[in-house]
Parts: sequence; C-alpha cells; structure tokens
Amino acid sequence: MKDLNQIQTFYFVGIGGIGMSALARYFKMQGKAVFGYDKTPTDLTDELIAEGIPVSFIDEISEIQKEVISKENILVVYTPAIPKGNKILNYFVTKDFHIVKRAELLGEVSKNTLCLAVAGTHGKTTTSAILGHLLAECNMPVTAFLGGIAENYNSNFIYKGSEITVVEADEFDRSFLQLRPDIACITSMDADHLDIYGDAAEIENAFRTFAQLVQKEENVFIKRDLPLDGMTVAIEESADYEAQNVKIKDGAYLFDLKTPNGILENLIFHLPGRHNLSNAIMALGMAILAGSPTDCLPKALASFKGVKRRFSYKIKSEELVLIDDYAHHPTEIDALFQAVDEMYPNDHKQIVFQPHLFSRTRDFGEGFAKSLSQFDEVVLLDIYPAREEPIEGITSEWLLNQIDARQKRVVFKSALTEVLLKSKCRIKLLVGAGDIGAEVNKITQKLKNEA
Repeated sequence: MKDLNQIQTFYFVGIGGIGMSALARYFKMQGKAVFGYDKTPTDLTDELIAEGIPVSFIDEISEIQKEVISKENILVVYTPAIPKGNKILNYFVTKDFHIVKRAELLGEVSKNTLCLAVAGTHGKTTTSAILGHLLAECNMPVTAFLGGIAENYNSNFIYKGSEITVVEADEFDRSFLQLRPDIACITSMDADHLDIYGDAAEIENAFRTFAQLVQKEENVFIKRDLPLDGMTVAIEESADYEAQNVKIKDGAYLFDLKTPNGILENLIFHLPGRHNLSNAIMALGMAILAGSPTDCLPKALASFKGVKRRFSYKIKSEELVLIDDYAHHPTEIDALFQAVDEMYPNDHKQIVFQPHLFSRTRDFGEGFAKSLSQFDEVVLLDIYPAREEPIEGITSEWLLNQIDARQKRVVFKSALTEVLLKSKCRIKLLVGAGDIGAEVNKITQKLKNEA
C-alpha cells in the first residue's frame, strides 16, 4: 500500500457501515478529502454529511464526484458487504484505481502505533468501547475505531492522540489477520460465519492464528474457558484477572479486580449482564498493560455509559422497560436473557427478534429456538437478508415452529407497535442486527405517547 501520508483523497464504497464511517471520520480529521457511497441514507450518513463528507446514495458512475475521477493520490476503500454487481466499485476496478478492503486500511493505520485489538465472535464492540473510554479518560494518547456508537461520545470514533490505537479485530472474512496487534484479547470464539469458515474448527483455527500475531503470549487476554494461551479473565473463578466480591446495587455491578500486580477495589460498572462484566475486565486488563495509571481507572469505568443497541434502555419506568439490543447469535441472546433476568427476575419478558441472514438462521436454528424459548413471549420479524439470497425452506415461520414459548408469532414491522402495546409483559426487548434498529426510536416514541 502507498504511504498514507501521500494519499490526499479517500473514497469509501459503503461509507455508512459502522467500521467504514469511523475510518472516514479519521481521515477527514487528518485534513484529507473524503467522499463516499452507500445504498441508503441513515442517521450515520446524515452525520457524515454534516461533518463535511459528501455521500451519494445512487449507484451510478455519474454520481462519483469529479475530484475522485482523477486516479492520482486517491485510495478507494470497500467492505465485503458491498454486492459484486455494484457499479461504482466495478468502475474503480476496471479503471485500475488503488483499491483496498477496510481491514487492510485499518491495519495500515494502526501498524506504527501501540495497537490494542479486540477480537471475539461476541463482545468486540462493547469491549473496545470500554477500552477506548478508559484510555481517553486517563489522558492516554488514543485513537479508537469502534463498531458501534459509544454513548459517552455519540460517535464510533474517539480521538485523544495517535500513539495508541484501539481496533475491533473482525473475524468475518478473516479480516483480523490483516492486523499486527501489540496487545489483544479474545472475548469468545463460538461458531459463526459458517458461510465463510465451513465449521467450528476452522473458526477456532483462525482465532488461534490471530492470537499468534501478538509477539508476547502474556499480551493476549482470553476468557478462562477458551482453549488458547494467554492471560485469563474470569468472574469469581481463579484467573489472572478476576472480578471478586461481585454484588449488584441499584442496577450496577460493584466488584474488586484481582490483577497479577495487586487488587483494584470498589469498582462500579453500570452495564447489566455478566458477559458485559467480563468485557469490562478484559478492557481493564488491556488498559493496565498499555500503561494506563490505575488510580484513574475506577472513575473512568464508573462513567462509561454504554454503546447504542447494546442493552440500551429506551424506556425505564415502573410500568414499562424497553431495551434495544444488537444480539444476532444464540449465545448473545442467552447473555441478553441472563442480563435482563438478573435485573428483573420477577417480571414477564417479551422479545421481538429479527433473524439476521438466512444462512445463520439455518445453521443455528436449534440454538436460536432454545435461546428464544427462555422468554415468556416471542415475536419474530422476517429474516433480514443483508448480503444473501433466500434459502428455500428457511423462514421465520420455520424458526417459530421450533420455539417453545407460552406465546409466539411472526409479524410484519408495521404491526410491531400494536403487538407491543397489547402485551402485558412489563419487560420488552427489540433485538437483532438488521434494520430493526431503524424502527427503535419510532416505536419508543409511540409507546411513550401511549403511556
């Protein structure tokens, strides 16, 4: 790849993606000319446009800005989520523009920094957001590229300096093997993306290869039960970094953190769910190893507000609790149920779930059915296809038939508000990685109006 300092213009094909937009913001902040295309306007693309980044939503060559047509000192960046038939990307290919995947660019940006990489099939975004926040609050010179919108910053990008980078190491398409991390963690490595890997053994091999990219074994943090070498993390089980004396007070975790060099006492963490507490321990360990002063960490952790669509409270009252979450794998739904049941053990719970990808629904149908059956009421939306064509026989009705719940049904998005209003469950959850997220604010407002 060319020296990034020599490149003056960047064009992002799929700029509205959460990882792509963070890089676009980074280069705009560096004084570069940044342009992009995406299929659909969103709040995120609106923000990019407001920040001075032109975005087109029409897949036609005529929509490419004249500043981009010249090949000199221009880098085109794309994401694997872009369909093969995309006219704009194919134009750049046929005209021999310098083109790279997002993951390759992220590796180039982070290679001359102290790179802290967060990997795992679940928990990447929350862990990297906690880590970026801890370092920023402790005045460390950090740039963080996040896969979600951190509530503290209302952004997927944190900038406090350029000596340290926090990046999400995405296992999809083996993208994380483009990175060269100095410190890394692996939060989980459950089977996922079987359309890419084929089976669980292959995805484990990929994570093992990723861990080996870190030169020092003691610079890799792993959950205690993973078959990898590194510094172990656990909650009230013997580990190198262990949460001890865990209590819940006013919806927050209170705990002490045992580390190889001593104990941090009286930590407060406001995100529900033991999976999130595990993520926080990972982030604390990485921050300490990166040189963050330990005396500032308790206050920094207590001030972390969370990530949008990761157990995000939209309504929290005596009459109704509405939670928005990105969970799209059975393990994530299990963790979500654990969190909500721990906080609201005596309340009935309704989940609205939008399955994401036909292949994932097929591959984990039994797991989804078991996870969803824990809820009192289950409402399914149609499967969100994302990059896929339909698979014969794999539908939300097929999944519904496997679910053992007191009440269950498949509905259209247009009927969601009515279904939610009719339910007597106090705890309601809107869950999935598809376009259900675009419905959340509208539904929230309607429920508030009816309250």
